[in-house]
Amino acid sequence: MKTPKSDLTDDFNDPLITIEEDEEAHEEDLWFLPGPFEEEPDDLPPGPRAEPPDTAVIEDWAKAEGVHAARLARVAGRLGALDDRLLRGPEGWRHRLALIEAADLSWFAGDRVSSDRLALWISMRLSGAQDDPNALARVGWAVRRLTGGPGPKADLAAFLDRRDPENIEGSAERFEDRAGGWLDVMAAAAELHPITRACMGFHLWSLAGLGQHDDQMEAAVAASRIAASDGSGAIFAPLAMGGAGGLRVSGLPPERLARWLDGMNSAILTAMRHLDGTQTWSVRAEGAMSQLSGRTPAALRSVLTEWPLVSAPMAEALTGASRAAVQRNLAWMEERGLIREVTQKGRFRMWRIKD
Repeated sequence: MKTPKSDLTDDFNDPLITIEEDEEAHEEDLWFLPGPFEEEPDDLPPGPRAEPPDTAVIEDWAKAEGVHAARLARVAGRLGALDDRLLRGPEGWRHRLALIEAADLSWFAGDRVSSDRLALWISMRLSGAQDDPNALARVGWAVRRLTGGPGPKADLAAFLDRRDPENIEGSAERFEDRAGGWLDVMAAAAELHPITRACMGFHLWSLAGLGQHDDQMEAAVAASRIAASDGSGAIFAPLAMGGAGGLRVSGLPPERLARWLDGMNSAILTAMRHLDGTQTWSVRAEGAMSQLSGRTPAALRSVLTEWPLVSAPMAEALTGASRAAVQRNLAWMEERGLIREVTQKGRFRMWRIKD
């Protein structure tokens, strides 16, 4: 009996040719299957791209820090000298610099609070009809944070005096979440120098959703505290005393850091010159007033060292002396060229030390 011939190939070296050809033939018959993906027209709008992680910006700032390493070292050295100067100096010096810095920052932020109005507001809560109470409150907050209180890294909500309302809607974005995102990035940048980290934090402030009407003031004060966080004498690093060019928001991180370092360098030099003049005046005034008796001369001299501008009611409130004693001593100091009036003998007369 003859065995039927098999359809299978006897070539074991190439056993899949027939099978693959059969599969291709069968797939052509399966008309109901979709075609290859690349042959379909893509009519859908592009979807959202994956955002880089928040900490991805740290690498850009680390590179900027490397580019400006020498300049950063010089500014850090000058900040260290200011820190040592304030550590050895009287407590009033910190307060004096904080008042000057806050007034200059108010002009940068658009509030434009003059030094005399700020002095009256801080010392006696006096304001004129032309003064914006909200602006005074913002600058008053800046003075408090530049002279002490919690730092931004410890508790940002306490630092800003800002909390989420208790009845906040469930779908609303919480301040606590925005603050947490900014703090996370700042913590991840711990390897950066505090001055670089301060610059980065300032420029990320609005991107983190922390900005309000006064976001520039808040961001600058927070950055100034971070920049001086390694010191023990200076509570803040001056940013606006030499002009606010370092706070301009434009360019890439290397450009921003370069402006920041130049602006801080100018502000620190201005602060040091101001302290030099104040110290020289204190020595001269102490020698000239040694002939005066009572506690009012020494107390008044201390007030003039602590405050850039002083009025008679301010001096009365700050020294506890009588109005007559204060006015008599102010007149004596003005006559001998220790102080000068800056209000042109107006209704609210104010004096400052005469270098």
